[in-house]
Amino acid sequence: MRILLSNDDGYNAPGLACLAATLAKVAEITVVAPERDRSGASNSLTLDRPLSVKRSANGFLFVNGTPTDCVHLAVTGLLDHLPDMVVSGINLGANMGDDTIYSGTVAAATEGFLLGIPSIAVSLASKVGRHFDTAARVTLEMVERLRRVPVSGPVLLNLNVPDLPYEKLGDIEITRLGKRHKAEPVVKEINPRKETVYWVGPAGGAQDAGAGTDFYAIAEKRVSVTPLQIDLTHVNQIPFLRDWLKR
Repeated sequence: MRILLSNDDGYNAPGLACLAATLAKVAEITVVAPERDRSGASNSLTLDRPLSVKRSANGFLFVNGTPTDCVHLAVTGLLDHLPDMVVSGINLGANMGDDTIYSGTVAAATEGFLLGIPSIAVSLASKVGRHFDTAARVTLEMVERLRRVPVSGPVLLNLNVPDLPYEKLGDIEITRLGKRHKAEPVVKEINPRKETVYWVGPAGGAQDAGAGTDFYAIAEKRVSVTPLQIDLTHVNQIPFLRDWLKR
């Protein structure tokens, strides 16, 4: 089995190293990751300049681009053989609800999915990062399950794991994405050159976080697994808009 690993925290991130070491027990691993932290890069491709690929001392390949660039390059020409699976992570911090729109972690897995490869995005629901080993072990279990019991058609799974010792985790729960309140206002500052600068404000708190959501599962110390799809069509509005055009 061949697995392509990527992330959005950069090729030196501890979560990536932990995941690579764990999955190497069951698969041939290739790592292609960004050269620096590209959190929030979403599904962006670099089209205004050429990209370079270099190899680090630990054998990981790194790219001066986005997470999507990394997976796209790997699958469409960099690798001699197509991977059987794409895994992105382990991200430091949860990717739940609206976060998935902006997440570079989810974007790397999404690119694999769009290229027809089963893909998993994995995040540690913490800002501290004490138990990457727990998230890696859960990911290993999901990889082995997908190999043992394949899902029909390409699959894109968003995996969030509580930052706890493995023995203290609750069950794995299949969830839907919750929803956050709107983002907090930007933070306005004056820099040392007396120029006005802005920081993007923090994400809003959880709004739709009831039973069945990813937010709820994490709050209950369970592993959240959300199947994602890429279809932005607002199907329910199609009949209304057809009628609207006739008015």
